[in-house]
Amino acid sequence: MEDHREDPQTGLVAALARARSPERPGPDTPAGAPVRAWAGPPLPIPQAGPAHLDLRTLLHLSLAASDTSGRLRPTPSAGALHPVDTELVVGTGCSLPPGRYGYDPLRHRVHHVGPPVDGTPPGVTVALSVTAQRTVSHYGHRAWPLLLLDTGHAAAALLLAARVLGAGESDVRMDGRTENPLAVIRIPPPYGRSPRRPAGTEDPPTPAELLARRSTPPPLVGLPPREALRAVLATAERAGGRGLLRWCAAVGPPRPGLMHLGPEGTALRRYASGEARPTLAAWAAGQAWLADAGAVLLAHGCPADADATHIRRAHLRAGFAVHLAHVTALRHGLAARPVGSWQQADLGAALGAAPGRDWVVHALALGTHHADEESST
Repeated sequence: MEDHREDPQTGLVAALARARSPERPGPDTPAGAPVRAWAGPPLPIPQAGPAHLDLRTLLHLSLAASDTSGRLRPTPSAGALHPVDTELVVGTGCSLPPGRYGYDPLRHRVHHVGPPVDGTPPGVTVALSVTAQRTVSHYGHRAWPLLLLDTGHAAAALLLAARVLGAGESDVRMDGRTENPLAVIRIPPPYGRSPRRPAGTEDPPTPAELLARRSTPPPLVGLPPREALRAVLATAERAGGRGLLRWCAAVGPPRPGLMHLGPEGTALRRYASGEARPTLAAWAAGQAWLADAGAVLLAHGCPADADATHIRRAHLRAGFAVHLAHVTALRHGLAARPVGSWQQADLGAALGAAPGRDWVVHALALGTHHADEESST
């Protein structure tokens, strides 16, 4: 059996190059257990007391499955395989006693796996890692970019849930330096007042909005209004890591081309003309429906000579930003679906720049409605 563990120095670099190639994955293999086998009995998460961080609701709004199959979760995942594992390091001010816990998103239970860590701050520190076999089982050699994107989505889901609960300002660490954990999110207890919100961002979503977010099944049609598209792009750029990724949107008729935000993010500007969506459909594992999508938000960058740290950081941040952009799209009444698998998607070379410098990393397909709705209107 092929070893899919990542070598700290060269394994991820080679894995990304292979994932970007036209090579097709082989037959499916067993996915293994859908949840990590945490030690100890499953424990319910207690109701939060006054001024405590409500971990039961935090996890319900971010990672918990809503059906016994485990597919329906408020966090997108390639193939609905959900490879992300969640460990909680709980300090004071939470609805669980201080200690280390593994989280089971299918049962919405925790497993006590260790005592408190010295120096644990108040609130909860969430460490995200992956069980690669779940995604490898279907996507084979294309799995590692998807694993990183899924982790970024999970980190964003936790951040949004923390904002709903009025927690203190959260600290999201996705610097790409470690494989385990891939991301760490520290969420303080609520302070009895509304936390400071980054300038220019929207109001926090409601619990109902977080529970209702789902990836719209394709096809997605209808060009989004300019203001909605501008808002989605602005959200992605704010969350995407300054200087790490670039963002644009491919749009169709009446004026097909690539759009990006102008200075200060106040207006959409066209920087390339021509129909890009059929090419994107071919690059995205042949998903033909993308050729008719209303718009396709693109995260691009991560050159071919990037090292493992850069690759992790770019893909984690892309998943994080696309998740937040997805929620913005839904709040503007758009249909949306993340698209994570990309082969030979050298956007820079397609636009006449040097090859190997500017690859599509992640995307969000957008439309004003699902195509099937046309028959009922």
